[in-house]
Amino acid sequence: MSVAAGTRARFDGQRVLVTGAAGFIGMHVARALLDAGASVTGVDSFDAYYDVALKHARVDQLRGVGHFAFERVDLAHAAASATLFARGFGAVVHLAAQPGVRYSIEHPEAYVRNNLVAFGNVLEGCRRGGVEHLVYASSSSVYGANHVLPFSEDQPVDHPVSLYAATKKANELMAHSYSHLYRLPTTGLRFFTVYGPWGRPDQAPMVFAKAIVEGRPIDVFNAGRMQRDFTYVDDIVEGVVRILARPPIPDGDDAPYAIYNIGNHEAVELDRFIATLERLLGRAAIRHDRPMQPGDVRATYASIERLARATGFSPQTPLDVGLARFVDWYRAYYGRAAPPPGEAQRR
Repeated sequence: MSVAAGTRARFDGQRVLVTGAAGFIGMHVARALLDAGASVTGVDSFDAYYDVALKHARVDQLRGVGHFAFERVDLAHAAASATLFARGFGAVVHLAAQPGVRYSIEHPEAYVRNNLVAFGNVLEGCRRGGVEHLVYASSSSVYGANHVLPFSEDQPVDHPVSLYAATKKANELMAHSYSHLYRLPTTGLRFFTVYGPWGRPDQAPMVFAKAIVEGRPIDVFNAGRMQRDFTYVDDIVEGVVRILARPPIPDGDDAPYAIYNIGNHEAVELDRFIATLERLLGRAAIRHDRPMQPGDVRATYASIERLARATGFSPQTPLDVGLARFVDWYRAYYGRAAPPPGEAQRR
């Protein structure tokens, strides 16, 4: 289906597969598609990279909402993946992956399996199943140590500084080959530091919030001078849903293929992020300054003009608003009380 730029899409009756539906972004995307009238099949392998109970709790948020079905599927298993895609889907949002830059240094085999083998199976499933549009998660990590800000889709991304980034760049190349050979419409979205309710425990908001509430030190890399394009999850979801409704038209080599940045278009210094979280939690962080980590980059900052032109995408959530919503969810989910703002406990 297609809609005019700036218009929120409807997917009434359309069968959509969301992989990684027990994940942070996957849960939110599945819910938005259900609200837009889609019949959503969610799959996840419940990999134990982080707390599986959180993943189950996310799926529980989707049960009973519209036409939703969930199955446990390991997409790296070719037979299981083929069986899944044989059921027929009009569109696929592929968000299942092995995340984490630093983890990829210690466990490279997980990234080859979950980000390359599994993605190859998804592409084959889409090709054989006649899927009308595959939208998949890439990452701002593909920009590597690029120092030209903001990051633009026109910049070269041939020098990744982590295996995680390399697998995401490989996904983009694999998708292009299927778009070129089989005319499979594919769109890659380079996500920029997504945060919000139901976030991953290994990401900065959750790591920092937990440590601050419990009075433990937080590791602050590069003296807090790291910059990230923090993007609230609802804004990300809006962009994903909009782009799903707009399959790419063939490019210069007749491949229906597209790549977009999706971010907040603002580089926020880590010090500001921590200060906002401290204020909302009502506690001061105990900082443990550490040097840059291997595979990390100093700054990410998204140029989003291309996505805005295509869909009318425009992030709406300032950092303080998004973090306040995250803190509210964190307190409700984990039941960790903290003094109200203005009564910070200096330790």
